[in-house]
Amino acid sequence: MQIDLLETFLDLVETRSFNRSAERLGVTQSTVSARIVALEQALGSKLFTRSRAGTDLTVEGTRFEPHARTLRHEWHEARRRIQVPDRAAHLIRLGIQNDLAAQHIGEWIADFRRALPDTAFYIEPDYSNQMCADVLTGTLDFAVMYSPKPHPDLHFSELGEVLYRMVSTDTDRRAGVNPDTFIFAHFSPLFQTMHRELTPEFATAAVSVGQSATVASLLNAMGGAGYVLDRTATQLIASGRFREVTDAPVLRQPVYAATHLRHRVTPLHRKLHRIVQRRLSGR
Repeated sequence: MQIDLLETFLDLVETRSFNRSAERLGVTQSTVSARIVALEQALGSKLFTRSRAGTDLTVEGTRFEPHARTLRHEWHEARRRIQVPDRAAHLIRLGIQNDLAAQHIGEWIADFRRALPDTAFYIEPDYSNQMCADVLTGTLDFAVMYSPKPHPDLHFSELGEVLYRMVSTDTDRRAGVNPDTFIFAHFSPLFQTMHRELTPEFATAAVSVGQSATVASLLNAMGGAGYVLDRTATQLIASGRFREVTDAPVLRQPVYAATHLRHRVTPLHRKLHRIVQRRLSGR
């Protein structure tokens, strides 16, 4: 199978621009054109029309699109199925939101191994957009994330939530927090919106980062205040250097599981879902 033909077709479906697809795929525009011509010849149908107004799918192209997505997913899944390590019956590729990896992945994988002792695991901390793309293509089997990106081939379900608390090296009251030394957090678009709406005095902070561990590292190095994961807050407070800003709102970030639509009811994926859900709920 010439998977690059499918990848090029599906990218062009998104961009509707031969130039843009060439940039995204790291090839020349003539290569994109040649791949589309080769795919059209193999299918015996024209897939795109080009005009001054842009690039559009033909009726045949529209009909082929869902099949192309399925073929791409099957190809990547097939490649992974033959790469199972020795002494394992299965290989599961897991994605996990970067901000959750350091604190949660150990206990989750321990539970997964107990529940699925004949399964090997490949773990990839990442951000939501990339994980959605990887589940879509079949590069990942299961992903835990903050920001679902709706797609007809993806299934999302809510697992629970994680809490973020504000800590400070200087004060336990919000009025005493210095905006000049505040670290603004953008862990997800939803979190960023909540943060701006509920604590507007810190929205223009000079430093803004997207990971709780990085916020904690900056606060340890420079002092100041910022939001960190609940567990991180407890650890920082226990160190004696930090205090919780008790009148600052606790920010709640929903956590979601993502699977390919074809796997939404398989026993293995449902088992992974239940384990993470139970851990997040504290049961």
